[in-house]
Amino acid sequence: MADVLVLYYSQGGAVRDMAQLIARGIESHANIKARIRTVPKVSSNCEATEPDIPTSGDPYVELSDLQECVGLALGSPTRFGNMAAAMKYFLDSTVSTWLKGDLIGKPAAVFTSSGSMHGGNEATLLSMMLPLMHHGMLMVGIPYSEAELSATQSGGTPYGASHVAGTSDNKAITAEERKLCLVLGKRLGEIALKLSA
Repeated sequence: MADVLVLYYSQGGAVRDMAQLIARGIESHANIKARIRTVPKVSSNCEATEPDIPTSGDPYVELSDLQECVGLALGSPTRFGNMAAAMKYFLDSTVSTWLKGDLIGKPAAVFTSSGSMHGGNEATLLSMMLPLMHHGMLMVGIPYSEAELSATQSGGTPYGASHVAGTSDNKAITAEERKLCLVLGKRLGEIALKLSA
């Protein structure tokens, strides 16, 4: 059984919900499963720490998760058109993985959620792609053959799945956003299976 790592950071819960949908899309294929992981918060207070094991929710990612996966879905909320600091902090710690080439040739997809319609979703997706490309990963997007990409009135881009959560993070994932998350996971799982065969 091959694993695709679904790695996310979420504060309000929208990106976590997207991660679960993408995992369902991945697991729509036989012989592959989603390994869902998160990253701990970072703090400007240098004395603040997070426990080694989260008190609730998904486990924290370890570098071994990257080594063992056959693909990666990476998700973060939008922070001024960029990924959240917690995700960037984790990615900055993956130099040993980069030096060994553990991710070269593996497929990757990205997903995000923002507070407003033009809140930097596409810029955030692109910002998450850059370190993955440095790792030698192959980017998987959403083709325009998916009708929801042209019909959505909220999130959804060819670069990856996105959601518009509202400034209070209280808007539910729309039917189109949900379908695009599932499609992205399904495409990622399919390509990961083909490349790892």
